[in-house]
Formats: sequence, C-alpha cells, structure tokens
Amino acid sequence: MSGRIERRVPGLIYADVAAAQTFLIEVFGLAAGPLHRGDDGTVTHAEVAAGDGVIWLHPESARFNLRSPRTVGADTAGLSIMVNDVNAHYAHVRDAGAVIVYGPADMPYGVREFGARDLEDRLWSFMSPMD
Repeated sequence: MSGRIERRVPGLIYADVAAAQTFLIEVFGLAAGPLHRGDDGTVTHAEVAAGDGVIWLHPESARFNLRSPRTVGADTAGLSIMVNDVNAHYAHVRDAGAVIVYGPADMPYGVREFGARDLEDRLWSFMSPMD
C-alpha cells in the first residue's frame, strides 16, 4: 500500500442536514462545524465535531443510493461517543427531548453507556470508561 491511513471521518446521511446538524449540536452536545449550501441554497455538506474527530453530514442522494434511517425504516449506521460524564450527558440529552433507547448502564466491556435516537431515528451511544 502506498501511503498510510491517517484518520477516519464517518459520514452520516440525513433527509434534512441542517436540522440534523442543529439537533446534534443542541441535543447531543457535539461541536458545530461548517454548513455548506449549493448555488440553489440546498445544503450540500455539514460537519459536527466529537472531541478531536469530525463527522460529516450529507443529504440523501439517489445518484449514490444514500438514504437516512427514517427513509429506509431501519438504522443504517451508528456512532459511539466517549464523554467525560455519561450520567450528566444522559440527563442533558433526556431533558432536551431525545428518544432514549436505554438508560445509563454498566457494560461488560468496561464502559457506562446509554443510547438515544437522533431526529431521523439513528441510534447513538454515549459512554464513559468505568473506574
């Protein structure tokens, strides 16, 4: 192989990218990144950050056969995000109105974790290492 992999950049598909970006920032506490629009005003790309990692948000596309979980009626991908205090983060996400799938629980793989759905039904998990 010529070259090396430097980092991963997950991409998530949404029917409404602008609304998804706002939800991920306000409800899940991710950091705002850029939001790009085409000449016609349609959102073409947006970003949020989780710690030192970036997550790309893209609109649905017939050309590339990309659909949001809400459109296909099933989860198409999920992300797990490390936070410094999972219980406090859970309280924020719950109080902000997200659909909670499972509350904070100690997992056998060494983290305390909860799961919540975003505004287009994608499952996200948030966790902290257990002490």
